[in-house]
Amino acid sequence: MMDWTDRHCRIFHRMMTRRARLYTEMITTGAVIHGDRSRLLGFDASEHPVALQLGGSDTRDLAMAAKIGEDFGYDEINLNVGCPSDRVKEGRFGACLMEEPALVASCVAAMKAAIAIPVTVKCRIGIDDQDPEAALDTLARAVVASGADALIVHARKAWLSGLSPKENRDIPPLDYDRVYRLKASMPNVPVIINGGIASLAEARGHLAHVDGVMLGRAAYQEPWRLLTVDCELFGEPAPFATMKDVLEAMTPYIERELAAGTRLHSITRHFVGAFHAVPGARAFRRHLAEHGVRPGAGSEVLKAAIALVEDRVPALIAA
Repeated sequence: MMDWTDRHCRIFHRMMTRRARLYTEMITTGAVIHGDRSRLLGFDASEHPVALQLGGSDTRDLAMAAKIGEDFGYDEINLNVGCPSDRVKEGRFGACLMEEPALVASCVAAMKAAIAIPVTVKCRIGIDDQDPEAALDTLARAVVASGADALIVHARKAWLSGLSPKENRDIPPLDYDRVYRLKASMPNVPVIINGGIASLAEARGHLAHVDGVMLGRAAYQEPWRLLTVDCELFGEPAPFATMKDVLEAMTPYIERELAAGTRLHSITRHFVGAFHAVPGARAFRRHLAEHGVRPGAGSEVLKAAIALVEDRVPALIAA
């Protein structure tokens, strides 16, 4: 979720669910080690539990970046071995590493030796002409033997030759059964499934076979689905009853960020799907698009946008 799940997005999502684990966008080891750490890694205490997702393949750099992440207070370090972006292929990290399971295992071992918090791996079921049965099994067993605490599997191949990163999110067919078979073969290893899961009803179906479900685009593009996560999946009350309640509760955070120099649009760009298919949603989006980008735009812009839209009834969104 590069360029999507920044700290503003995560605060927004945490307002809707106390229990779901949040993940950062993938950050390269070079950026963590040499970049502006406060800007790249800083997060609000309310985000817990939150995991730092790293991209890299140098064992020493990953160990160092993982330690930096642990010191910042993250609850988990996740190694991305599934992103098909051209940028990651050129940098020898992401999905191309599925061809190098021994290297990935060494990376996991180095991170485990450096930190005390969990180390997890996110991968695909295979890439290009790999046989998913052999490729996924080989990678999974290698990283678990090196100490990986859980596996997050996007149930699609990534075609690094022939498909764009965008096409790799949709064109390769989903094979959830392959992930189920992995879990059945490794019953003591937590396995989380990812890829094309569009609703909580679908998530509940997967939980009959695996230990967890990761939502990516569904959570970002239709964030209202998160309003019932705690109730539907954890049996606990939701933090807020409606999306209007959530956005109004964001106001103190927004005003603090504006005072620190953050532009309003950097935060409200994550609200585009908040009222999808609700009367007034188009007016809400238009108002934010027209007024939220202006220099000096303040929280009053969001308040005015909220007034243009009806609210969503949570009882209607569990499916």
